[in-house]
Amino acid sequence: MSGLHTIDRWIRDRARTTPDRVAIDFEGRLVTCRELDEASDALAAAFREAGLRRGDRVATLTPNSPEHVAALFACAKAGTILLPLSFRLSPVELRYQLEDAEPALFLVAEEHEELAAATGHRFHRLERPRPATWSGDVAATDVSDDDPLLLVYTSGTTGKPKGALLTHANCFWTNVGFDLTTGVHQDDVVLQVLPQFHVGGWNVQALLAIWKGARLVLERQFDPARALRLIEEKRVSTMMGVPSTYLFMAQQPEFASADLSSLSRAVVGGAPMPEALLETWAARGVAIVQGYGLTEAAPNVLCLPPHEAARKLGCAGKPYPFVEVRLSPEGELQVRGPNVFAGYWRNQEATAEAFTSDGWLRTGDVAERDDEGFYRIRGRLKDMYISGGENVYPAEIEAVLHEHPRVADAAVVGVEDERWGEVGLAFVVADGVDEEELRDWCLARLARFKVPRSFRFVDAIPRNGLGKIQKDALLVREGL
Repeated sequence: MSGLHTIDRWIRDRARTTPDRVAIDFEGRLVTCRELDEASDALAAAFREAGLRRGDRVATLTPNSPEHVAALFACAKAGTILLPLSFRLSPVELRYQLEDAEPALFLVAEEHEELAAATGHRFHRLERPRPATWSGDVAATDVSDDDPLLLVYTSGTTGKPKGALLTHANCFWTNVGFDLTTGVHQDDVVLQVLPQFHVGGWNVQALLAIWKGARLVLERQFDPARALRLIEEKRVSTMMGVPSTYLFMAQQPEFASADLSSLSRAVVGGAPMPEALLETWAARGVAIVQGYGLTEAAPNVLCLPPHEAARKLGCAGKPYPFVEVRLSPEGELQVRGPNVFAGYWRNQEATAEAFTSDGWLRTGDVAERDDEGFYRIRGRLKDMYISGGENVYPAEIEAVLHEHPRVADAAVVGVEDERWGEVGLAFVVADGVDEEELRDWCLARLARFKVPRSFRFVDAIPRNGLGKIQKDALLVREGL
């Protein structure tokens, strides 16, 4: 049977089973399971009335909100694909993704309408759905397990982002695997601070919480002091963040005295968590569930359960249920399973490069496996660094720097940073330009987290015989 693992079933089943249970607590506004189901029905009907067809893309530019959750379930019901865009991007970056994906509908939250307008694309305001006027059956759409549900763009090593297509089945199985390992329980209160333009904002706790009947305390955006208050006030029992999430919370003056007694599980991903930070949270009685994943795996791959956190400090853990991993001869971690994505949007070449000849997903990350089967991430084959949980590809920044009329050459590397994990350092060959001008140039064309923290002017960028930048030699030459 087709359609057994489609995500529309999750809200329909939950609304039937516990219609009056609170699904989302958003800034004091309580949304029940019935209300969320009806709101997504109304949106799905609106998509039909607007002429959207199965496989059409619905782009969104919005902070976290119940309306955005309803839009995701509406896409699941209508057979359309949600394209959540990052409001951290520049208009130029957003324009590229919109032109590449060609959405049939562009929905924008009021606070981001100016940014949306700068892309030059027509949009509609994302608001609370009105009662459906559609006379047909919203549930009549023939949605299958292998239909795409999410189109999430990831920065590309060639300088252009690629859209990763995640199917209903990808989302279903990654959530089931997560639930079987560290999970979400019906009586949990889940704090979500991760943005919904990341796959982790959906498939690490959020959708699972709604499916299981837990209460999702949804934050418009992350504020570390507010997050600490919410844990105490809402009796939050579990949450997900990137290392900088926990770092900023630990740096708050009230961290030492905050009541964290309800927080039984805290999950971290996006980048390796420093051991000192793990110990800081452990001293407050909170065991951090470490993990590893990537967008193309929807994203869950490895997980270190809380009871192993102290004994296996720094490890990424073992594969989730239904996930297989292996190491290539070069030590690259490779993944196979029903969570692995369908491919890149309209990019067969990149899709082919993402997989081995026998069908395993190449992660580009180097790992090692100990005698007990635990994996530890050691580095990256890809020329990428992670800043505040965000993947940053130097090629994308280098392409922007090369566009400057006075820049002859450029190379960007990630260097350690206590606050963000890693930040960019740009080596530039240029004439008649200073650091401030280059930073402004990048800020106008890139998201702020991609803009190099510092610029160093050099006479030449070392390259090998094929013209490839020798970044190791550059770092050695510059004494880094």
